[in-house]
Parts: sequence; structure tokens; C-alpha cells
Amino acid sequence: MPRLTLSHHRPLHPRQRGVALFVVIVFVMLSMLLALWASRTSLFNEMVVGNDADYQRAFEAAQALLQDAELDIRRELPDGTPCITAATCRDLIGAADKIPADPAEVTPLLANLDNQTTKCRAGLCTKRTGRQDFWNYTTNSPTPSDLKPGEVKLEDMTQPTVGARYGQYTGAAKGSVTAQANPILQWDAATPNNQGGWYWIELLKYDDSKGGPGVIIDPGMPNILALNLTPNVAYRITALAYGRKPNTMAVLQQTYVRQPRKN
Repeated sequence: MPRLTLSHHRPLHPRQRGVALFVVIVFVMLSMLLALWASRTSLFNEMVVGNDADYQRAFEAAQALLQDAELDIRRELPDGTPCITAATCRDLIGAADKIPADPAEVTPLLANLDNQTTKCRAGLCTKRTGRQDFWNYTTNSPTPSDLKPGEVKLEDMTQPTVGARYGQYTGAAKGSVTAQANPILQWDAATPNNQGGWYWIELLKYDDSKGGPGVIIDPGMPNILALNLTPNVAYRITALAYGRKPNTMAVLQQTYVRQPRKN
């Protein structure tokens, strides 16, 4: 009777210990971390670029406001013609204070402006006293302990009866190329006061022998720069533009002196 023999065969592949699975999991986790880091870096760069673009847009709006204020001072339309026919010209708005064209108009205008709480009205102001960076004094900032007359919050300065908007007194069309290219300059009666742009024009007597708030107190001082001014007034323009994003603001200042040509 034949014998039956049982043979045992060893497996062709060694038994797996789970090392390969562990390696795969590690590589997957590393890939996920790399993808997360790349996405966060891309998001951060996008935020930086967006904030910079928003500030540049506000900066350009502030520059346009400075130019608009110069037109306001010169009583000109954007095309350089005299602003005497447009409905928004100061000379045709009974409630708006006028840019002085005669020396006799300076003192009454400054007196009227000085009676205002903000020392400003319709975009015209007396020489600012105290802290000059009024845009940093807001409702959310601490109240200074040594406030002087005319030092008010920014929210008080950005009022329709206090500041001036782009084209408000120059006839600059809201649909102009400049306004269309920069939405910050576009505004209407429903635009909130903390949006868009504003400008203020300080009237500064160039010299004042009585010791008043002039640029030069003693006109008899040597080496004074003689300017051909009629009236004898210099202007300091402050232009402020809010960005489209919260906390974005651009502020520019310049001194403007209009010198008529001598005959």
C-alpha cells in the first residue's frame, strides 16, 4: 500500500510588517503640509498685493484731490477756463465761502471761519493750531489732554458742510476720466462721510506785522522772500482719501502760492 507524504511549501513572499504603509502615510502627510504651506503663502502674498494696490489707489485719489483744490483756488474748471458758469462754482453757490480775490475779503472770511467749531467751512479753513495731523485724532483714538480751539475729531472734519469733495466746487464732472479710473473719487449725497475723499484749504497770511497767524510774523526780517501776492495769502491744502478696504487711508499736504504775473 503506497504511503502518502505531505509536503510543506514556504510562502513565496515574506510576511508584511506594515512598514510600507507607514512610509506612505508619512509621505502623504508631508505632501499635505507642503500644499498647506504653499496655499497660505499664496494667500498672504495676495493680501499684501491687494493692500498695496488699495493704498496706491487711495494715494492717486489724494493727488487728484490736491489738483482739484488748486483749481478751486484759481477759480478754474478742469479745462482751464474760468469757473463762472458751472453750477458748482463757488461764485454761483450762495452758501459757499468764496476764495478771496481782493485783500479786503481776507479778514472777514478768516473771522467767519474762526467762529466755526472746526475752524473750517465749505473746504476753507483758518490756520490750524495745535496738532497738525488731525486725521490721527478719531473716535477710536484717546482724547488728548491739551486740546486747542479747532482741534476736533476726523469725523467732525469729514462733514458735507466742513470739507470739500472732488469736483464739488470746480465743476469737475463725476463721470470724467479721472473719476471713472478711480472709484474713490466718485461720490453723491448718499456716500458715507468715511468713504471717498476730502480736501481742506487753509488760508495763511503770508506775512503779518501784527503778530497774527501768518507764515512770516515779522515782514521786516532780513532776507524775506518777496512774493507777488494779491491778496497776500498762501494756501495749505490737505487731501485725504479713504481706501476701499478698512483702515486704508492716504493723506497728502502741499503749500500752494498763486503768484500773478507782474505787468
